[in-house]
Amino acid sequence: MSFLADPPLLYANGQAYARLAPDEVPDGATRALGLGTVALFWVVSVALYLEQGWTRPLWKACRAESGRDWMLNSGVFRFDWRRAGPRTHVLAALIFATYPLWLVLGYRQGRRRRLGAA
Repeated sequence: MSFLADPPLLYANGQAYARLAPDEVPDGATRALGLGTVALFWVVSVALYLEQGWTRPLWKACRAESGRDWMLNSGVFRFDWRRAGPRTHVLAALIFATYPLWLVLGYRQGRRRRLGAA
């Protein structure tokens, strides 16, 4: 999970579910799966950003120096994650707040493609 990877992954998850789920799935089940998906992304990504100890294997596997380094830089950028201050934290919170939007946008696109193909 990282700020660079999470939005496309959430979008792809929404699309995949919309295209693969049977039509008979109740709306409540779709919402529950969506909430669960976003919750999982939030738990892992926020924990990485806050440098929770249990995330160490994740960021180590990504060759990052910390969870926050991974979330901000994704192995691509070179932002100084050690100097992240209030503005960076507010920006991170705003990005986290967009996570449900990415899933919904992917779901809507997947439904359009599925219905258009029928």
